[in-house]
Amino acid sequence: MTETAEATGGAAPRGGKRGRKGGLKMTRIFTTPGVHPYDEVEWERRDVVMTNWRDGSVSFEQRGVEFPSFWSVNATNIVTSKYFRGAVGTPQREWSLKQLVDRVVGVYVKTGREHGYFATDEDAEIFEHELKYALIHQIFSFNSPVWFNVGTKSPQQVSACFILSVDDTMESILEWYKEEGIIFKGGSGAGVNLSRIRSSKELLSSGGTASGPVSFMRGADASAGTIKSGGATRRAAKMVVLDVDHPDIEEFIECKAREERKIRVLRDAGFDMDLGGKDIVSVQYQNANNSVRVSDEFMRAVESGGKFGLRARLTGEVIEEVDARELFRKMAQAAWECADPGIQYDDTINDWHTAPETGRITASNPCSEYLHLDNSSCNLASINLLKFLRDDDTFDVERFVKLVELVITAMDISITFADFPTEKIRDVTRAYRQLGIGYANLGALLMATGHAYDSEGGRALAGAITSLMTATAYRRSAELAGIVGPYDGYARNADAHKRVMRKHADANAKLHTFEPMAQAIHAEATRQWEECLGLGERNGYRNAQASLLAPTGTIGLMMDCDTTGIEPDLALVKFKKLVGGGSMQIVNQTVPRALKKLGYQPEQIEAIVEYIAEHGHVVGAPGLKTEHYEVFDCAMGERAISPMGHVRMMAAVQPFLSGGISKTVNLPESATVEDIEQVYLQGWKLGLKALAVYRDNCKVGQPLSAAKGSDKDKESKAEEQAVKVIEKVVEVERPRRRRLPHKRPSTTTRFTVGGAKGYMTASCYPGDGVGEVFLKMSKQGSTLAGVMDAFSIAISIGLQYGVPLEVFVSKFVNMRFEPAGMTDDPDIRMAASVMDYIFRRLALDYLPYEERAALGIFSAAERAAQARGEDPAALHEVDPEVLAQSAPIEEVPKPAAPKPAAKPEPHSTIEALESHMGRTADAPLCMTCGTKMRPAGSCYVCEGCGSTSGCS
Repeated sequence: MTETAEATGGAAPRGGKRGRKGGLKMTRIFTTPGVHPYDEVEWERRDVVMTNWRDGSVSFEQRGVEFPSFWSVNATNIVTSKYFRGAVGTPQREWSLKQLVDRVVGVYVKTGREHGYFATDEDAEIFEHELKYALIHQIFSFNSPVWFNVGTKSPQQVSACFILSVDDTMESILEWYKEEGIIFKGGSGAGVNLSRIRSSKELLSSGGTASGPVSFMRGADASAGTIKSGGATRRAAKMVVLDVDHPDIEEFIECKAREERKIRVLRDAGFDMDLGGKDIVSVQYQNANNSVRVSDEFMRAVESGGKFGLRARLTGEVIEEVDARELFRKMAQAAWECADPGIQYDDTINDWHTAPETGRITASNPCSEYLHLDNSSCNLASINLLKFLRDDDTFDVERFVKLVELVITAMDISITFADFPTEKIRDVTRAYRQLGIGYANLGALLMATGHAYDSEGGRALAGAITSLMTATAYRRSAELAGIVGPYDGYARNADAHKRVMRKHADANAKLHTFEPMAQAIHAEATRQWEECLGLGERNGYRNAQASLLAPTGTIGLMMDCDTTGIEPDLALVKFKKLVGGGSMQIVNQTVPRALKKLGYQPEQIEAIVEYIAEHGHVVGAPGLKTEHYEVFDCAMGERAISPMGHVRMMAAVQPFLSGGISKTVNLPESATVEDIEQVYLQGWKLGLKALAVYRDNCKVGQPLSAAKGSDKDKESKAEEQAVKVIEKVVEVERPRRRRLPHKRPSTTTRFTVGGAKGYMTASCYPGDGVGEVFLKMSKQGSTLAGVMDAFSIAISIGLQYGVPLEVFVSKFVNMRFEPAGMTDDPDIRMAASVMDYIFRRLALDYLPYEERAALGIFSAAERAAQARGEDPAALHEVDPEVLAQSAPIEEVPKPAAPKPAAKPEPHSTIEALESHMGRTADAPLCMTCGTKMRPAGSCYVCEGCGSTSGCS
């Protein structure tokens, strides 16, 4: 796609051509001369209607949008609702992906022309066509701020990641609050190291005692929480770092763990402490990720069991000595309790620092993948790796290299036109031009090629791809330096930058690959590093940083990726939205491809896929060899990848990244504090830059696991035994039918669902609940009329035999089939089917509020009350006699047992996984649409609407 003409001396790069001085000479890879990339795609119109699964309300609607036919419904929904600009319903609103891509790419091409990036106008046109092709074919994507801002009247902010700085003055601390608020308002995240602030054990010049950094964290936390709830694009995300030698380090380590204990006490006292609950706001430090910055000196003291000194901030003198192992233990204990603090390895980070003469790297962005200078930012882009796997199971190395060239060129151009939230961030970013190219779909690529995620072969392939990506990125950066100049801070950091490049190349030389695919990628990576070092020696480098691995939450969904960032597959069964409404659970398309690669025949593959669809895992699948189970191991489920399997994968790619990796190492609920200590210790030994852990079910502020503890298990078994004993003694009478009287009150409802009209008549026992339902939707004698009559009779008989209405509601609500869509009922604006509408209407008419609320069914008035922050229950005066639901049957004495909750229908992949696991996964509900989110690196992403909990 791109070839280069150097501005000064030396031969053109391998396979390149010379252009005019100061410009890139481009060649086509994806596109065809004389054919616009849009003309090679089949486009179709779609309607985007997104609902909140909690109450059925329509959260977004735009009809007639235009997308390529191969884009999924989910990707279409997310791009339309998140990235299209202009007020909905006005002519200014974007309605086609073409408009979105034109808006963004147009700014890149215009800036590239103006600043001498291209040799000729023809080269600029080729760059434009290649970029548009790659974007509409989901081969890569820029990070979200690019889609939000570029080409609009808003500031052209392109960065998602920011690092701030705080000095030991009140003015600096207040400026930190302000800068963080500005960044949060724009929907991005920021990180900061508070270690310069004097500890609570040190004196002020006035003679008083300093407050310490933890006290100032309270104010910043409250600010983040306020701005988050004020309607920012995404939840405020922030990272707070403290050095391990800070005298207040123990208070910092334990501050969130103490709050977690407080949450549990308040929850047990009846307060609403779920994520987004009205009482959780009273708890502190919940809007930040905390990380301890540890040194090699400290980690060696942990290994040897020695003492470690805590140092005064102003003088550097040791004011207290602590037992290193005890302090390390407290870190692991706190992380065991509440997942914080994470850990950052200071000496490793700064050993790979390209600009140490300017300053040390002290902090990171909220997800820990961007690590560079204070008061700087980084714009990200991620490549869809699965797009380079050919049908013959080989990796398209040539196109991958050319795409990296294209993306790095575009990303560097963006710094030239970008706006920044503060002058300090603008100056540092323009001077060092930090970029963050990365990838998504690694987990899917490994599975598709028959590699287990936790295997030597899988790690070798991942390492080779990452090495090739970073080598190509820095080689292109060196070419750009020869055309438009190196970054401003390069001269003073040239020796250090070139040393880091040699470290990357040395790590590549030590990489061991085992199979032809990885060997071919590794061979090209070696050639790219050789060329990179040579060009860098002559030209310098355009960018101080080039690569990292971000969560790729929203943009991963935009590219229809099965897996995000460096993550393995979440589960083998996915939740897929269908054109025209509705959804279904499907087995990942990667699975049959992997089975074919492993040598299974079509009929064997079909049987295995059917087994997976039913069970959610491969254990016991017919004909599947046990040695192949590991290929299908996932992040969750029956065969979850071990914690150290995640750590080893991170270690395999870290030497080939300029920055870090956004990833949380998940541990089971049964994990011990010692297990977390080992993860943190091994992360240091294996050369990681940062690491975060999460123990299943450790936090209260989100839906908890339904798995019961040992005591509860014993109680449950005891209750079951008591029931069994009594059932042996007491004879249970058969249920009796209670018919309705000849004259009974009834209500007839006329309704429309997706354009289909119908009538429902519900008859009641006088003052005693519904007992009969009649439905009419077609002409007498038609098949549909007959089916609806039979269905009505079956439901009516069930009600008269004592089946509670809420049982029918729980079974039929959310059932999906055509006709579906908009209704003419103000209480139920969207219905997934006629059955969904009918039983929602019956629930609203005949079920008490408490039972409807448990099923997520609310009237328009109740939803309005919720939006005002009021309790909808206050709208109702409960009268148990009036609310009797069906003909009662005579009670038989038996022990009271808890009533099983209706099993909700899945609305996301993680909920589909839960249905197979038999328990609830630790993941928050999306604050926008109510769908349960799924992990994406260190954050969470909503499959329903694309919202994220972090800065990806």
